[in-house]
Amino acid sequence: MADNTSLPSTEPHPAPIFDTGPHPNPLQPLVADFEPSAPLAFTGLENWNTDAIMQPVNGSGHAEPAVVPAQPVAVPGSQVLLKRWHFALVVAVVWVVAAAAGLGFYYWWYSSLAKTPAVFGVLLYLIVCTVASLLISMVQNKPQVTALAIALMSAPLASTAAAAALHGAYYFEWIARPAIG
Repeated sequence: MADNTSLPSTEPHPAPIFDTGPHPNPLQPLVADFEPSAPLAFTGLENWNTDAIMQPVNGSGHAEPAVVPAQPVAVPGSQVLLKRWHFALVVAVVWVVAAAAGLGFYYWWYSSLAKTPAVFGVLLYLIVCTVASLLISMVQNKPQVTALAIALMSAPLASTAAAAALHGAYYFEWIARPAIG
């Protein structure tokens, strides 16, 4: 058996502060004069010491933290929800503008001989709609701005629907085709 007199003490002590060296004094309890008001239900731990937040569990020597329920807090804020009609109004306004853009792009593409500038314009339109929607969607706690972001993200759908309607009107000869050139 090993000689225990040469081994260091295993009593708890505070962690060393590395710029001043180790602290040889043992750790003092947080509540030095704690006396339980009632005898504890278990035996074998005469000097059982605990913090105010620890409670014995089922009569054993094991302790669990006491459950402290959170107190409700009323926080003043802005409107959290958006009424359906307001959302529909925001989307409708954006879609009307997007439909006009789709009609313009299709008319430009259909009537021009060089299709590249019109296709490039459509590509720029898609990029602007997507980036603007993503940037606007980063605004927090503003449901009107969130509705605008959703409307901008779906604006190319409205543009495509308007262009498809114009294409169908040209195809079924409901309206006269523009002169190319």
